[in-house]
Amino acid sequence: MNETWITMVGNVVDEPKLRETKTGTKVLSFRVASTSRRYDKEQERWADNETMYASVTCWRWFAENVAASLHKGQPVVVTGKIFTREYRKDEVVRASYEIEAEAVGHDMARGRSVFTKTPRARVLTQSDTDENGIPLDLTADRLDLRPEHDETPLREPALAG
Repeated sequence: MNETWITMVGNVVDEPKLRETKTGTKVLSFRVASTSRRYDKEQERWADNETMYASVTCWRWFAENVAASLHKGQPVVVTGKIFTREYRKDEVVRASYEIEAEAVGHDMARGRSVFTKTPRARVLTQSDTDENGIPLDLTADRLDLRPEHDETPLREPALAG
């Protein structure tokens, strides 16, 4: 499936809201506003274009990190998959933009930020090894494949009849 990606630079419009789904998955949402500018040669000054608003969604540990880092009014850069949702209000079809974020950060062109790495529990793994200490290839077991020396047909031949 083709997905459309966007990087949006703007300001956080509202305080990010961290919630949990019924199954306990963390989800965070907030809105971003971005107003592009252009130079108006006739009036010899900069002019604002229309402001674009997008709702941003972050999931799981990412949601928790963003909730602890962003606040209303801060400059932000958001990268993710963008979706357009149409809805009807007062008999008029309208559209909203939603970004499922893959990366979020403060806009360092407009201020300073301090990064703090989030500690995560280490996942300890163990592998069976051969006599040289090289991990064994257990793909055949995982895929439930027959041993290479087994000449048994994979399925019975169809009966003629």
